Amino acid sequence: MSDAVGLSTDRRVRLFRSISEKLQIVQLTLKPGASVAQVAQAHGVNANQVFKWRRAFDRGELREPSVALVPVTVESPGDEGREIEGAASPATGAIHIELPGRATISVESGADSSLVRSILESLRK
Repeated sequence: MSDAVGLSTDRRVRLFRSISEKLQIVQLTLKPGASVAQVAQAHGVNANQVFKWRRAFDRGELREPSVALVPVTVESPGDEGREIEGAASPATGAIHIELPGRATISVESGADSSLVRSILESLRK
């Protein structure tokens, strides 16, 4: 299609597919005898994009995001049921969290818990 000046006004609209849509398309291509090109065309997607989704699926990177953080409590062995009186020595150490293909987070002792929570919640999206 062209306008009065002769410039093409045909534009491809870029669709953003949800993870579940991508997974559905990938699953269709994994069926015996399925053609990636035909499945891609039937869903209005470039076959190269579908191959990229399949590689991500094979690496475990194409999955629905987790919906909740899991609360964790850490106790030292032998501390069950006893309270420690007096000034506690400063805790040392770190926690390392790796989200393959997304992020690696290191949390040092004394980190602001609300900041850590905000970072982890932002990665959930």
